[in-house]
Amino acid sequence: MKLSPLQIARYQYTPKLPGMLRNGIAEICVKEGAETTSVADQEKIQALFPNTYGKKEITFQIGKNTSVAKKQVVGVILSGGQAPGGHNVVCGLYDALKATSQDNVLYGFKNGPAGLIEDNYIIFDDEYINQFRNTGGFDIIGSGRTKLETEEQFAVVAEVCKKHGITAIVIIGGDDSNTNAAVLAEYFAAHNTGVQVIGCPKTIDGDLKNDDIECSFGFDTATKTYSELIGNIERDANSAKKYWHFVKVMGRSASHVALECALETQPNVCLISEEVAAKKMSLSQIANYIADSVEKRAANGMNFGVAIIPEGVVEFVPEFSSLIHEINDLLAGSKADAFNELPNWKEKYAFIQNGLSSESFAVFAILPEAIQQQLFLERDPHGNVQVSLIESEKLFSALVKDILAERKKNGTYKGKFNPLHHFFGYEGRCAFPSNFDADYCYSLGYNAFMLIQYGYNGYLSKVSNLSKPAEEWVAGGMPITKMMNMERRHGQDKPVIRKALVELEGKPFLYFASHRDAWAVETAYTYPGAIQYYGPAEVCDLTTRTLALEKE
Repeated sequence: MKLSPLQIARYQYTPKLPGMLRNGIAEICVKEGAETTSVADQEKIQALFPNTYGKKEITFQIGKNTSVAKKQVVGVILSGGQAPGGHNVVCGLYDALKATSQDNVLYGFKNGPAGLIEDNYIIFDDEYINQFRNTGGFDIIGSGRTKLETEEQFAVVAEVCKKHGITAIVIIGGDDSNTNAAVLAEYFAAHNTGVQVIGCPKTIDGDLKNDDIECSFGFDTATKTYSELIGNIERDANSAKKYWHFVKVMGRSASHVALECALETQPNVCLISEEVAAKKMSLSQIANYIADSVEKRAANGMNFGVAIIPEGVVEFVPEFSSLIHEINDLLAGSKADAFNELPNWKEKYAFIQNGLSSESFAVFAILPEAIQQQLFLERDPHGNVQVSLIESEKLFSALVKDILAERKKNGTYKGKFNPLHHFFGYEGRCAFPSNFDADYCYSLGYNAFMLIQYGYNGYLSKVSNLSKPAEEWVAGGMPITKMMNMERRHGQDKPVIRKALVELEGKPFLYFASHRDAWAVETAYTYPGAIQYYGPAEVCDLTTRTLALEKE
């Protein structure tokens, strides 16, 4: 395999650990905190997790190691979408395991949870794992989206663990993956398997966080990657002075990515889905909001700009959500076959008009035809509209174009509007991790093994105080059940980790809100540039603007 110069150089990087983990395994002890309760629905969550609910939060500190010495055989999986730094979680886990005893073994189960069920694995050694240090991607063992949620699956996993003498499983994933980790941990405890389960918080979306988990790994690198690209686009827009760029960024369920990119680059417009929902904004209101910026800038001779659109914003628009709900009912069961058999879009359009309420059809009718048809593309496994396929950036630019045409007729708008479209998603998921993510992920993996060594089960690896230098980071763990509540999923109440949405009273959003009116009219762009790995700490080790503002 041919290596790039950067990859060769990154192999030599030594990730920074929290201060209390730097003195060697023998000098790490545990400080237990208070017992915990779930974030909501305490009685229901406790009833579902009788063996793992209510456990204490713990913090590691310098002191005599009192854990029981035994051979540890650990399995690790990467679950869900990729996030920069995943390799370093595995490397940190491996190094801690081997530092404790060379007899310890690390199994990597391939292609996500399916690897556990299928007993598809590799056994890590120095030669193999050293190829992946400080690099992006999940290709060290691959990932997958198989859910571990049935008794039959748990029984198979238990047998696989018994076969290999596995003492613990580490699941590196997002909110759904770590929900599955909690359920698996409860199963293992209830059946006295002796196998522990530890989770690690991963997602570039930034929605797996709370007072304890300050940041999910990958968010730092992904948002810096997108911000570099947005900054480049801003510079191009300010150079050509003739295009409006509509940039969609990942983040279906929350707008943390969009907000962070806005804080980094200061675009003319950035939509925040949570605000759209709170204000019950319509598609027309959103489009008029963007059109106002276009018109004001045009009045100053600036027929260019940049707008950031969160991937899932349309789901937060009440009238659009109602439309989606009605479409799902309209095409439920065999009705989908009847619709698909219609020979052309004209007849399909009539079918839709007859099947929707007048309110929802009014929303449907203002959509560009391409977006209308996207609503009727292949359904998800549950028969629902795949909202992620909707090109919301093109939707809003088309609506803005119509509004501006009407304003031009009325004489209020005299500019030119030439929209261009971008979607930044996969570009950020496997980037070379920033120094922050390289350090944070390595610490999460190292810390996960310490939780295993001390016998904890159903815990999430936790590293906090992240806005400070790594020396001041605090390592520990928290019961996964603390983050859980009950939600309605596919007609059933399910225990899940609560997603963290953008807080409209939080410092990051309030900072953004206090500056966006000026950014809408002015050309106040900032250009973050590429992620830096070598140089002064204020350039190479800086955290996201979101984290910095939250910890002010």
